Amino acid sequence: MHHPLINENHSKLRLQVREFAEKEIKPIAQKLDDNSEFSSEITKKMGQLGLFGITIPKEYGGKNLDTLSYIIAVEELARVDSSQAATIAAHNSLGIAPIYKYGSKEQKQRLLPKLTTGDHLWAFGLTEPNAGSDAKAIETTALLKGDKWNINGHKVFITNSASDLSAGITLLSNTSDNPNEKEFSAILVEREVSNYKTEPIVNKMVWRAADTGRLTFENTVAPKENLLGERGKGMHMMLETLDSGRLSIAAIGLGLAQGAFEMAKEHANNRVQFGKSISQFQTISNKLADMDIKLELARNYLYYSCWLKDNNLPFGKQAAISKLYTSEIAKEIADEAVQIFGAYGLFRDNDIERFYRDQRILGIGEGTSEILKLVISRHI
Repeated sequence: MHHPLINENHSKLRLQVREFAEKEIKPIAQKLDDNSEFSSEITKKMGQLGLFGITIPKEYGGKNLDTLSYIIAVEELARVDSSQAATIAAHNSLGIAPIYKYGSKEQKQRLLPKLTTGDHLWAFGLTEPNAGSDAKAIETTALLKGDKWNINGHKVFITNSASDLSAGITLLSNTSDNPNEKEFSAILVEREVSNYKTEPIVNKMVWRAADTGRLTFENTVAPKENLLGERGKGMHMMLETLDSGRLSIAAIGLGLAQGAFEMAKEHANNRVQFGKSISQFQTISNKLADMDIKLELARNYLYYSCWLKDNNLPFGKQAAISKLYTSEIAKEIADEAVQIFGAYGLFRDNDIERFYRDQRILGIGEGTSEILKLVISRHI
C-alpha cells in the first residue's frame, strides 16, 4: 500500500497482523460467533503478538508504537473478525490508555505491566441502564468512607468486563457526599481485591465472540488511592478517552468494510451468470467501484486523524468524522456485498452474513451517529 503516512514499519506490522488473523482467527471465527464464545486462547495469542499496550511505553511493558500503527493493527483484525478487533480496541483505547494518561506513577507501575500481556483485560465503565448518550445521567455512586470508596450501582454493555481474563474496570461514579449534587470521578476497581458481580451478555446480534458484560456493585470497596486523576475530573477524562476510542472504532469499520469488499469482489469474479462472471456486468462493476472509492476516502481521513493525534494536534472533530463516516460506509459496503452474494449471503455459514451483522454496532457504540453530528457541529 502506497500512502504518504505509511512507512516501512507500518507495512511490516500490517503484514504481520494480517498473517496472524488469517492463520489464527479466520479458521475459527465463524465457530466462535455461532457459539457466542469469547476465546481466551486467541486473546493471549494476540498478547504474544504485542497488540495489548501497543502504544504504551516499553518501561510499562508496551511496544511504544504510534497511533497509526495501533489503528492499522485493529483494521487488519477487523478485516477478518470484528470481535477480536473490538477486544483489542476496547482494552487499548478505553481500558489502559486513561491509566497511562491520568494515572499516578504507582498506579501505572502496578497495573500496566500485567495489562500489556494479553493475560489480563481492563474495561471502561461509563454506560449504565439509564445513562447512554446522556453520560451525566449516571447513577453509580462512590462514597469515601475513611480510606475506602464504597461503590453502588450498575454498568451495562461493557466490553472486556466479564470473562476469566477481566482484571478490573475504570469506573465513572458520582463521588459527591451531597445527594443533590453530582461530582464525577473515575476509580480503578480491581477484580481481585473488590467484590462485584459480573454477568456476560450473550445472544447478541454483533460482536458475538467479544466479551460484553453487565456489572453490579453492591457496597463494593476500593482503596482510596485507586482514584484516577483528580476528584471531580472523571467526566472530562472519560470524554477525552472517547475521542481516541473513536479512532479505533473507525478502524474496525474500515477493516470490516475492506473485508466485505474483498469477499464481494472474489464472489463477483467467480460467480458465472449468462455465460460470464457477474463482475463483467456494469451494474456489479459499478458497485465494486463505489465500494473502493468509499474505502479510499475513509482510510485517508482516518490516517490523517491519527497523524494529528501523533503530532499532539487537536483531533476530536476528526475522530468523530472518521468514526461517523466509516460506520456509514461499513454499513453500505456490507449491504452491497450481501446483494452481490445474493441468496448465498443470507446464511450463517457465509462470513459475509457475520460482517453484515457486525457493522450495525458501529453507528451506536462510543457515540451514536446522531450524537457525533452534535460533537462535530460544536467544532464548526
